[in-house]
Amino acid sequence: MTIGDILIDAFIQLDDARVTCDVNDEECTISMRWGDKIPYKKLTVVPAVGNGPNASVSAQRLGAESYLLTHIGNDNHGKECLEALEKNGVHTDYVITENGQDTNYHFVLSYDAERTILIKHAPFSYNLKRDIKDFTPEWIYFTSVAEDSLPYHHEIAEWVQENNINMAFQPGTFQISLGYQELKDIYEATKIFFCNKEEAIRILEPVTELADHDMKTLLKAMHDLGPSIVCLTDGPDGAYAYDGDEAWFVPMYPDPKEPLDRTGAGDSFSSTFTTVYAETGNLKEALLRGPINSMSVVQYMGAQEGLLQRDRLEEYLENAPEDYKAEKIM
Repeated sequence: MTIGDILIDAFIQLDDARVTCDVNDEECTISMRWGDKIPYKKLTVVPAVGNGPNASVSAQRLGAESYLLTHIGNDNHGKECLEALEKNGVHTDYVITENGQDTNYHFVLSYDAERTILIKHAPFSYNLKRDIKDFTPEWIYFTSVAEDSLPYHHEIAEWVQENNINMAFQPGTFQISLGYQELKDIYEATKIFFCNKEEAIRILEPVTELADHDMKTLLKAMHDLGPSIVCLTDGPDGAYAYDGDEAWFVPMYPDPKEPLDRTGAGDSFSSTFTTVYAETGNLKEALLRGPINSMSVVQYMGAQEGLLQRDRLEEYLENAPEDYKAEKIM
């Protein structure tokens, strides 16, 4: 079961903009002429996306029985999301419809392969005991929810620990900004934790003294916060996984052509890792497969069209370049 907000993404492909970055090409801004009419290439509307729904669709395509716990408004956008989930085979028994709320709708300003997202999460009525009823899944994948949801996090942590549920946690922007101390029970209840290198630094620096930002240091420090397994991604420089005993590195799977849109790349990596690990219990095998789904996703507009069926993913792995292999680093 995936727990996370659902939304509609409206992709606006810009044709006239300028990207300016600092000397390290790390802090970048996009600018357009103020007070003018700005042409755009194309508008693409994709329903039933967001970190949680993306993970649900990914797991379903990889062969898992996938349920989604999320909230929609009683509006046409909510109906579109429900239909899209059902079309993708995701179980919708726990999709909660709330009267008086609008389904989340985001605008994605897309330029080259990067994007800036204008977000707004509706204040849904999160209530785990009411919504989950008596369902106890083997695994949950918990990710981005709205800002008024702190009590919901504590409910989830307690439910996971009381029922010995395996939890993967991929924090969204709000959950990262809350910091470790507010979500200490979530971190301690987490089986697999996911974020990128920059997010790990943001989480760790307020609570621990980092000697440096080396990936081995970050993996160990994040593991000390409670998760049994820590997965950190480093963009084009690959991904890492650490379980307290050993750590592995895998490079990025080579793109067959220039990426079209990087939306959902992190979701596809994390959900693939979780699904394969839940099936095999093998850290190395899960890590090898995550970047393959990410490679496929960035070849398409939106976070779900490129998600692979299991046989296709295995075909990519079988035909991987010789240098695409997992390397033990600790």
